[in-house]
Amino acid sequence: MCRNRKLRIVQHGFTMIELMVVLAIIAIAAAIVVPIASSAGSMQLRAAVTMLAADLEYAKSMSISRGQRYSVVFDAPGERYWIVSGDVYAVENAIPHPLKPQSPYVVDFPNDRRLSDVEIASATFDGASTVSFDYLGIPYSVAASPAALLNAGVITLQAGGATRMVRVEPVTGYISVSN
Repeated sequence: MCRNRKLRIVQHGFTMIELMVVLAIIAIAAAIVVPIASSAGSMQLRAAVTMLAADLEYAKSMSISRGQRYSVVFDAPGERYWIVSGDVYAVENAIPHPLKPQSPYVVDFPNDRRLSDVEIASATFDGASTVSFDYLGIPYSVAASPAALLNAGVITLQAGGATRMVRVEPVTGYISVSN
């Protein structure tokens, strides 16, 4: 007797559907990972802008509460700023940090790994790189001697292709953040 037997052909490899499922999974994973990786600079920028605005407010409130001049001094090429009391603006005269009293109140972006991608593009207060607040919280520019009322004050920070500006308003000393 002769039986008709079907020969079974065994093929090794992947079907088109299996390949498409794998590619879809890779595409979904990439769509999740890429925005997270690219937003690291923008997250650092947001943190730096918030911290800078708070530090400006701190200097202003110290001026009001202590009844003396406090200044925020910017070193844009050095990517840092510090807070001083009085009229000597050198980094050596930075006030003690309120949370770390043995450390001076200096914010150094390159040496702070949380803010290392952030750059100070510019800091100008009527041509000076320092803004001072008097006992009423009124901002002054130290470009002239003696210091004159501030007309315009803007600090521009950059990171990861994004730019944000922190403004110090004349007369009121109001601190605002804009894109």
